[in-house]
Amino acid sequence: MKKPIILIGGGGHCKSCIDVIEQEGKYSIIGILDLPGMVGAKILGYEILGTDDDLPVFLKTVSHCLITIGQIKSSEKRIGLWKMVKNSGAKMPVIISPHAYVAKSATIGEGSIIMHQAIINAEAQIGINCIINSKALIEHEALIGDFCHISTGAIINGRAIVGDRCFVGSNSTISNNVCLIEETIVAAGSNVSKDTITPGTYFGNTLRNV
Repeated sequence: MKKPIILIGGGGHCKSCIDVIEQEGKYSIIGILDLPGMVGAKILGYEILGTDDDLPVFLKTVSHCLITIGQIKSSEKRIGLWKMVKNSGAKMPVIISPHAYVAKSATIGEGSIIMHQAIINAEAQIGINCIINSKALIEHEALIGDFCHISTGAIINGRAIVGDRCFVGSNSTISNNVCLIEETIVAAGSNVSKDTITPGTYFGNTLRNV
């Protein structure tokens, strides 16, 4: 029997999450919470039932939630929603696409979602409330911190460490054993071959910080 779940956030990332949830087949989406002006609208057939403030009302009958807003650069909004959901007592499951591969020895923190065709290899560790987007590769023994977004097609190589609240852009590559300090933003298509030592935005092959 599918467990009912409420989604928090109704943008483009929500649509991708809906598809993964439907494909996984473990949860039944009851509806979505979003901004006041969106109440009553539908996203892929699911109604926006209320706003974030209405969460306690829905938790009287639904115990599971998933944060479905995206994370481009800053993780602040997702962290704020995470705190709200945790304070409410709701459960945040791990969602894994049936079209992804997750090694038996890998670990994934609560509230994280593994999108279509992502690969999580042996002994990789994924933190809480992370987005591992479509076709991302997290190699053996890599460590992804909390509140990170690893974008489409990004590669995190073996034993690399991605600190908390990082964003790794599409088609970027993080080399073996490289460490990204917390709140690092790696622009799309970049190649990171040495540690970042200060938070900020890095891009290209020369790791310029802007």
